[in-house]
Amino acid sequence: MSSAPNTWLSRWGDSGLACLTGRPDGPPDFSRANVLARADAVGAAAARRLGVDVDAAGLLTGRAALLELSRGGRVSVGGATRLLAARDDWCALTLSRPDDRAAVPALLRADDVPEDPWPALAHWAATRPASEITERATLLDIPAARLGEATPTAPRIRRTGPRAPARGGPGLLVADLSSMWAGPLCGRLLARAGATVVKVESPRRPDGTRNGNRAFFDWVNAGKLSCCVDFDKQADELRELLAVADVVIEGSRPAALARRGLGPEHLAPRPGRIWLRISGYGDPRPAFGDDAAVGGGLVGASPQGPVFCGDAIADPLTGLEAAAALADSLDRGGGELIEVAMAGVAATYAALPTEPSVSHCPALPPRPPRPSGRAAELGADNRTVRRLIAERRCPSC
Repeated sequence: MSSAPNTWLSRWGDSGLACLTGRPDGPPDFSRANVLARADAVGAAAARRLGVDVDAAGLLTGRAALLELSRGGRVSVGGATRLLAARDDWCALTLSRPDDRAAVPALLRADDVPEDPWPALAHWAATRPASEITERATLLDIPAARLGEATPTAPRIRRTGPRAPARGGPGLLVADLSSMWAGPLCGRLLARAGATVVKVESPRRPDGTRNGNRAFFDWVNAGKLSCCVDFDKQADELRELLAVADVVIEGSRPAALARRGLGPEHLAPRPGRIWLRISGYGDPRPAFGDDAAVGGGLVGASPQGPVFCGDAIADPLTGLEAAAALADSLDRGGGELIEVAMAGVAATYAALPTEPSVSHCPALPPRPPRPSGRAAELGADNRTVRRLIAERRCPSC
């Protein structure tokens, strides 16, 4: 893709993405305008195949608009991730879960860490190579990434079962086991395309966004049925749903499902079944949208060093790319395992030509997306889901 014309610079500014990129005490950053050009193209391709409208810019900025977030430079828009200067490079560290913060003393090898751990983390990181920081953080299950460590990676597709006739969204049964943003966004697009999407959550570990800002959770999960099952105690019930589903979306570590006998290799082949697996790096390593974007090198430009680009941008970009890959698979008749890594997606967008960071184009704040309705309460549709499973197991009963 060639250098962005003025139309794309203007689109980057109008969309709110420029307003979400750059130092908080400096001008908005236009250096990644080509990201929106590609995202628009991917969204348009998915829209044609699924028969829905896809506003790529709105998907990239929707959370920030709903939560009224703004750019923070080396602090992510959402606030949970920081860019830290290591001895030889830059790295990103995410402390979004209680367990992440609880692991900070072990990371620093310190008995006592202040309530705000970031100054201590910045001092610690400055004395160590980025590779050591990310390796140690990963051992402690803290999401971390070295700037640009990932390479551009297309979705990995492997044939796993028999094909079915080409299909669209209507009539599909989708089991959405994913959480947060990328997978749920893909599931939401399928629901808008007419598929019956079942959002599956554990009562012990529901989607983390359910207890956060309700407007964001509703935005990516409205229109789905809610099924609450214990992945350990009710594994057989969950296995029945996965066995009759046309599409499975999951973002957990493969071993977590495999040890319960819930992986694609444990299910009897179903003609055309598509299994979509979303990960941070294509391995068990934990990741969130902001640190995965840094791992892919997708950051904004600044004379003082890199800054975060957009809001957890690897998440919605991955959701878009996954939806397009899934639509392609439906056209082929499915029977495939599709693996999409957020850092690999971010690296693909980071490889696009960059622009000067300063532009004369206006930089508007992101606009809230259109109301999407309220998502179902946890487990509200368990009976409906059981009926769907029974109907699929015995259509003539």
